[in-house]
Amino acid sequence: MSDATSESDSTPETDAIAPAALARAIDAGEPVALLDVRDRDEVASWAIEGPSIEREHVPYARFLQAEVTGGVDDLAADLELDEPITVVCGRGEASDHVADLLAEAGVAARNLVEGMTGWARVYHADEIDVEGPATVVQYRRPSSGCLAYLVHAGGEAAVIDPLRTFVDRYAADAADRRVDLRYAIDTHLHADHVSGVRRLAAETGAEPILPEPAAARGVDGVTTVADGEALAFGDTVIEAIAAPGHTSGAFAFRAGDALLTGDSLFLDGVPRPDLEAGADGAHDLAGTLHDTLTERFDALDDDLLVAPGHHGPSEQPEAGGAYTARLGDLRDRLPVFSLDRERFVERVLDRMGPRPANHERIVAINRGREQTDDETAFELELGPNNCAAASTE
Repeated sequence: MSDATSESDSTPETDAIAPAALARAIDAGEPVALLDVRDRDEVASWAIEGPSIEREHVPYARFLQAEVTGGVDDLAADLELDEPITVVCGRGEASDHVADLLAEAGVAARNLVEGMTGWARVYHADEIDVEGPATVVQYRRPSSGCLAYLVHAGGEAAVIDPLRTFVDRYAADAADRRVDLRYAIDTHLHADHVSGVRRLAAETGAEPILPEPAAARGVDGVTTVADGEALAFGDTVIEAIAAPGHTSGAFAFRAGDALLTGDSLFLDGVPRPDLEAGADGAHDLAGTLHDTLTERFDALDDDLLVAPGHHGPSEQPEAGGAYTARLGDLRDRLPVFSLDRERFVERVLDRMGPRPANHERIVAINRGREQTDDETAFELELGPNNCAAASTE
């Protein structure tokens, strides 16, 4: 079962495309030509990505200048993109103007409605094929690669790693599936998005859950879960498994044959270890991450289906649309599993890129030390997935 997005594909203009429709085309592997008219630094820090995308960058200012000088036809002729061209900006206003200019120049162009802001509101849901009584639904935000999960069985459910922006979506989906939300769980103290655990608990009566060592970082008002503890709901249980490394308090959760790894293991690599203790503490946490992967996870079966907390832009989903892989396959294909501790630490520390935007403020909000309104929370987390070290394949 697949629910492609929470928004409508329809748009009032014939020369426009909704973010949901664009996401579906990218997921289907259709060729997509994007003309990004934002400033260069904006494009460099966050762009729509995918293996079937062809992108060109021409700043909006050049189109404004060409409009004044009568050079739009020449600017359009210089574009090396196949038509139709989808024009992208921050909020869909400048790109709408550019799409009109290109159309007047005879180019098949369409505006991405609401631009990158609209792109950040796209949210997919796909069921994962798992064994056991539970149904597992994977939610995906294409703009950042953030993944969350709804696990339900016997009339009750848990949501793992919910985003505050999509709390209404989880509640609505639970109602559609005729299940009551029993738990709202974070696998760790997130630094890239504002957690929906507290909001979901407040609006649905779900019990807010955080790993015991994560809560020890100064988080109040939550129930803690310890390593090895089982959370029962409906006619199933999920088991908490300590998986430190990305942060000191990171956990994974096992639901049947699914291993919800949070940010402890991705399908194309491993997480960065510097968001909690900075560069000074990254070395020790990277070593701890190696221990998690090679010792704590060593006792886990190869057949477990890894369902991570993020996916990378180069990854392709399984046939059903979800991003998963068997643990044994990851052990075979990711070289980090065969590296000794010292070489692993060196490799991870060498591959860390920019930190998530506003990560310190997001952590403060998720700890409950700062309050913010919904729109500010949404704006704070706009951007790519920067929780991973660079791909380790």
